Amino acid sequence: QDPFIAFHLDKTLVRKYMSPLLIGELAPDQPSFEPSKNKKLVEDFRELRAVVEKMGLLNPNHTFFLLYLCHILLLDVAAWLIIWYFGASTLPFLFSAVLLGTVQAQAGWLQHDFGHLSVFSKSRWNHWVHKFVIGHLKGAPASWWNHLHFQHHAKPNCFRKDPDVNMHPLFFALGKTLSVELGVQKKKFMPYNHQHKYFFIIGPPALVPLYFQWYIFYFAVQRKQWVDLAWMLSFYIRFFLTYLPFLGVKGTLGLHLLVRFIESNWFVWVTQMNHIPMHIDYDKNVDWFSTQLQATCNVHQSFFNDWFSGHLNFQIEHHLFPTMPRHNYWKVAPLVKSLCAKHGIEYQCKPLLTAFADIVHSLKDSGELWLDAYLHK
Repeated sequence: QDPFIAFHLDKTLVRKYMSPLLIGELAPDQPSFEPSKNKKLVEDFRELRAVVEKMGLLNPNHTFFLLYLCHILLLDVAAWLIIWYFGASTLPFLFSAVLLGTVQAQAGWLQHDFGHLSVFSKSRWNHWVHKFVIGHLKGAPASWWNHLHFQHHAKPNCFRKDPDVNMHPLFFALGKTLSVELGVQKKKFMPYNHQHKYFFIIGPPALVPLYFQWYIFYFAVQRKQWVDLAWMLSFYIRFFLTYLPFLGVKGTLGLHLLVRFIESNWFVWVTQMNHIPMHIDYDKNVDWFSTQLQATCNVHQSFFNDWFSGHLNFQIEHHLFPTMPRHNYWKVAPLVKSLCAKHGIEYQCKPLLTAFADIVHSLKDSGELWLDAYLHK
């Protein structure tokens, strides 16, 4: 019930599509509550959800999102104007790349808002604009993002259910339990005890340019997502038409690769700071609130942190209320903290640089746990 309510705006519409999924109903004498879940916590969270709705915290401020889109478009235009006015020498080239990298990162946070249906009251309006933002401004398919991201939200940090932790065990040993298990099984796909070092090579700099860049096209073609593919191609056509006259083929390709490199570093550090240092394990089928809190942590609020992370510094609130517009996270945070305190659940909030460092520390710790288990257990 809680995930269903969390993900959907129009519950009546969605229920129409659910009848073929009905496999049976519980007999009146059967318990309707699973013993693995905390009943009192579930009830308290549902009360909190009712308060959130009553306070209007799920209602978006359209001006906020319009201004956010405008600032992205202005940066995009500024990047081109710099090349046009100052030429293609090293300094203007690098400055434009930084601006375009910022555009890609910020458009990434904005498409995330539309993907979560948190901007408009109608789901289809969010879907339409989502295709434009992720497709035309970023060159990626909306269907790919939806396919992966909602699995992540349903079961964050649950191995084999959250695609965001699929890097275990091929590239990284993640989480204390899974790392020890890997060591006990004498599996060694990589030298995991050095993963906190090679993360700097195959993690932040490589994810977008070396993996996402080709996989998104494969995904769109394989799944016959032709509308998404058309939106994606519109980004690449626009990019090359606007920069080719000034930079030539090699220069334009170089600019694109550098922009993806900047975006990749930005994206990986921000998205992983809230999850990788947290609990990673098999799905234990606990309640919605506990599932989200054990897999997420926050980063301190500031104007820069909010902008830099697209308000994903409020990852806890975002995971509990994925359709909530991000400008309201700070309003619900004290209520979430109170509920955590009441039930003795840790609510982690840390400085930005500490959050970045914790990614590396957690990789180092799980790598050492793997090595110890690999050698001695």
